[in-house]
Amino acid sequence: MKPQRIKPLLLLLLLLPALVWAQQQPDKKDKFKQLYEELPTPNVYRNGAGGPGHKYWQQQADYVMQLKLNDEKQQLYGEETITYTNNSPDVLEYLWLQMDQNLFDKESETYQTRGGGMSERMTARQLEAMTPTFDGGFKVDFVKDATGKDLKYTVVKTMMRIDPAAPIMPGGKYTFKIKWWFNINDRLKLGGRSGWEYFPEDQNYLYTIAQFFPRMCVYDDIEGWQNKQFLGGGEFTLAFGNYDVSLTVPDDHVVAATGTLQNTKDVLTKDQIARFEKAKTEFTNPVVIVTEAEARENEKDKGKGEKTWRFLASNVRDFAFATSRKFIWDAMAVKQNNGSVVMAMSAYPKEGNPLWGQYSTKAVAHTLKWYSHYTFDYPYPAAWSIHTDQIGMEYPMICFNGGRPAKDGTYSEQVKYGMIGVIIHEVGHNYFPMIVNSDERQWTWMDEGLNSFLQFLAEQQWERNYPSRRGNAHSIVPYMKMDKKTQEPIMTNSEQVSQLGNNAYGKPAAALNILRETVMGRELFDHAFKMYSNRWKFKHPAPSDFFRTMEDASGIDLDWFWNGWFYTCDNVDIALDNVKWFRVDSKNPELEKPVAAKEKEKQPKGITAIRNEKAISKTQEDIDPSLKDFYDNYDPTLVTILDKEEYQKYLSGLSEAEKKALADNRNYYELTFKNQGGLVMPLIVRFDFADGTNKEFRIPAEIWRLNNEQVSKVFIMDKEAVQITLDPYLETADVDMSNNFYPPKTQLSRYEIFKGAPSPFGAPGENPMQKAKRIQQRGNGAN
Repeated sequence: MKPQRIKPLLLLLLLLPALVWAQQQPDKKDKFKQLYEELPTPNVYRNGAGGPGHKYWQQQADYVMQLKLNDEKQQLYGEETITYTNNSPDVLEYLWLQMDQNLFDKESETYQTRGGGMSERMTARQLEAMTPTFDGGFKVDFVKDATGKDLKYTVVKTMMRIDPAAPIMPGGKYTFKIKWWFNINDRLKLGGRSGWEYFPEDQNYLYTIAQFFPRMCVYDDIEGWQNKQFLGGGEFTLAFGNYDVSLTVPDDHVVAATGTLQNTKDVLTKDQIARFEKAKTEFTNPVVIVTEAEARENEKDKGKGEKTWRFLASNVRDFAFATSRKFIWDAMAVKQNNGSVVMAMSAYPKEGNPLWGQYSTKAVAHTLKWYSHYTFDYPYPAAWSIHTDQIGMEYPMICFNGGRPAKDGTYSEQVKYGMIGVIIHEVGHNYFPMIVNSDERQWTWMDEGLNSFLQFLAEQQWERNYPSRRGNAHSIVPYMKMDKKTQEPIMTNSEQVSQLGNNAYGKPAAALNILRETVMGRELFDHAFKMYSNRWKFKHPAPSDFFRTMEDASGIDLDWFWNGWFYTCDNVDIALDNVKWFRVDSKNPELEKPVAAKEKEKQPKGITAIRNEKAISKTQEDIDPSLKDFYDNYDPTLVTILDKEEYQKYLSGLSEAEKKALADNRNYYELTFKNQGGLVMPLIVRFDFADGTNKEFRIPAEIWRLNNEQVSKVFIMDKEAVQITLDPYLETADVDMSNNFYPPKTQLSRYEIFKGAPSPFGAPGENPMQKAKRIQQRGNGAN
């Protein structure tokens, strides 16, 4: 690159600090507008700083349940007593409950609204889904008040309204009873977050049961009753409360559940109790409480009697359990920063070994350690990881996780890391949304996105360069570079998102990592994120509470970031559009003439000049000898007396400040950046020099505040740059790196060689609809 010479008259203007950067006229799109229109007005319930207001309130729902599992018919029977406390300032004329199991009712709107089509190849499961035959909805036997009188109730699809005899006044309590049962679904066949898995080799079942009882809807200051129907996408919005649950199961079953087991002596052997006590003081390696040998015996014998396991759980938003005669159970203790001890535990069939015995409980303990580091000490007494095939689902103190070795016990690195990752993710959900209790039915990203971000941090603490699926900025690029017509903003209701995995998991996780690494810095981000977590633990935050807290606790205006990343489908494509190189024109002929000669030598020559030179060289012998020396010794860099006199005359007219500026021999690089993707972002620019060194600049996103489309900035260097790179560390999710280099770099593209069966990544004859469906399926993620 040839440097342009700065004319002395303009030099001082260039050096003025106020004009170090220059911009063109701004466009009309204000990327930095404050989100006054998008965010609700602060009030006494939620303040402008993002915290609970001085009159914040929330409801409470307490449950006493008796459950019985029919292992022969795969049915669950239940009876519950609910005590509902109205802490709101409102009079409640009716109560709403969630009936999520009605998702499997044959008349479910999930079936009715499920789109689809036919193709040349259809699976039996696809065909069966078109005409559902499984009857898996709730069968309600009765709804009664505390005195045993029948209550009027109305089932509305996946919701139920109960009409008390009299309104429930502010501060009042209301107790009522419900009895129900349902057929448990074959989860691997019918799908769902709950159900059974059957093992034909030993003819046993493994149950992971959730959403199994009528649960109180949330009533809050934002939605009133959150009674949006459950269609299978947006998950659950639940009130905190206390649970007393008795589970009657076959007497050879092992049960894991939300809460603390109350009757250990009734359900475990003396040896198992002793092992459990030992596990409470073991902080390094898990202690096996129910051994594989004991589990194998249970598989064979299939006891005919029953046992009742009783669990108590305080201040939880839900209850779930797992039960099977196949379970191996191990546990270890985890000490929190506040001195409390939590039991990390796993239950898994023998089919999960050796992978599960080696990694599961240690992954639980690792998750508790690092999530607590970034948020708050884990407040519950236990955290379970339960293994069943092809799942990832979370509930208070318990989660259901896939990741299974081959039948011979071998497993790939992909299976191992996938299993550890899903355990970290699902155990991490204890923090979001089980404790920081956001509205999943409305905003999936508030738990899945935040949790996927923390999962990434925890994975990188498990092992440096852990192959994390989500979290790195560049990992979301394939999604963000897709046609914007196939995307929705993150701030979209869960049921209206077409690619939930990318939209609610991957994009928020990448966005938060960019905030932490690039926009805010780790210290400010971690402080603000911990503030949000502690402000809203055991409460119900909204998106505005998160946005406001992150700004209020850090002192950084982030409205531009929330607006671009969460309210639009724009992407990051900032191009290094132009580079100009300047040096001061010193007017000193002894400096400038040699430089001019060297630059001239570097310039390409035209074809006429090249051929003329060749022709002249052939006639050199014919030149008059007296003129030969003149032609050979001509020096274009020769400084004449006249040149020196003109230079001295020029200097005599300058002030001392002007003379000092004239002596500046630094390099001035004017870089022009174009915003081609729509998202404004900080500019990370690295200059590489010939001696192997480099210099890095980090320019805040506010450089775009007066012009969203194009900005220019001057960088001053002591050394000449050989390469200039924009976003050198792939930290802004730039979707096109080919325009991020000066001089430009050629980007390698790959193509596939195929023969026979089509590649899963694309094939001849695949029409756009098929390709879009495949990409969408690949975009869906674990819960």
